[in-house]
Amino acid sequence: MVCDKERNNMPGYVKLLETGELDNRIKILNERLKKCIICPHQCKVDRTVGERCFCRAGANAVIDGYGPHYGEESVLVGKGGSGTIFFSFCTLQCVFCQNCSISYYGEGYEVSPSELARIMLFLQNKGCHNINLVSPTHFVPQIIEAVRIAARDGLKLPLVYNTGGYDETDTLKLLEGIVDIYMPDIKFGDNAKAKKYTKANKYFDIVKAAVKEMHRQVGNLKTNEEGIACKGLLVRHLVMPENVADTDKILEFIAGEISKNTFINIMSQYYPAHKSWSYPELSRRIDKDEYIAAVKYAETLGLSNIVTT
Repeated sequence: MVCDKERNNMPGYVKLLETGELDNRIKILNERLKKCIICPHQCKVDRTVGERCFCRAGANAVIDGYGPHYGEESVLVGKGGSGTIFFSFCTLQCVFCQNCSISYYGEGYEVSPSELARIMLFLQNKGCHNINLVSPTHFVPQIIEAVRIAARDGLKLPLVYNTGGYDETDTLKLLEGIVDIYMPDIKFGDNAKAKKYTKANKYFDIVKAAVKEMHRQVGNLKTNEEGIACKGLLVRHLVMPENVADTDKILEFIAGEISKNTFINIMSQYYPAHKSWSYPELSRRIDKDEYIAAVKYAETLGLSNIVTT
C-alpha cells in the first residue's frame, strides 16, 4: 500500500501540535509518570523525583547513542538510513539479551527533552528517513515531550516505535496519531516461558493486546513512492532453539487476529548471549532446519508479507 501524498502524509504529531492535543497528551503521560503506570509492570513509583523500580529508569531519558542506521529492514533504511536512537534500560530482562550492556546494565547518559529534540533534528538534517526509537517503552513521556519541541522547530519525519512488545495498552492509546510506525518484536508465544526468560508477567497476553492496539491505530505497513515505510505495523520475531519461543503460536496469532498482510520479519540471528549459557536449551544457535520450518509455517498460514533475515 502507498501512503497518501502531501498534507495527509504529514506525521500525525505535527497535526496534534497545531491543535494543542499534543500538549494534552504530554500532561496525561507526565501524570502517569508520577505514580508510574507507563508499562505493564505498574510499579507506581514517582519517577519525576528520581524513584526507580523494575526498569531502573528515573526522571530523564537515558540513551546510549544515535545516528543513521543501515542494519534495519530495507523499508526503513532507504538511502539515508534509519535515524536510530538507542534508549538505555528496558521493561524486560531477557536472559539472552544481545544488547545487555545497554538494556540490562544501563550504559549511556541522561538527556533532557530539549537535548533529545536536538538529536531528532540532527538525524533529520543528516537525511534519515525516520526517527527510530529503540526500546522506548519506559521513556514515552520524555520522548513525546522531545517530539513536541522538535516539531516546533521543523521535525517532520515518521516516528518508529521499536519495542520488545511489552507495552501498556493505555499508554499506547495516548500515542495514537503520534507514532507512525509500530515495530514490536514478539518474543514468546507462551506466558510461562516468557516469565522464565524475561521476568515479564503475562507477556503473551499483554503483547497480543498491545499489537492489536498498534494495528488498530496504523493498519498494515504502507510505503511512499520510493518504497520507504511511512505508516503501519511491522512485526519482528526471533526464532529460537528448540522452538523455545513458540514461534507457531505467534504466527497463528498474527495470521488469525491481526492480518495475513502483516509485514513480518522472521529473524534467524539468535546466538547465546548474556545469561544464556545457564540455560542448556538456549546455549546454541538455531539450525537451518529450525529456521526453514518457521518460515514455511508462516507461509502455510497465508502470511504474505514475510521478510527473512
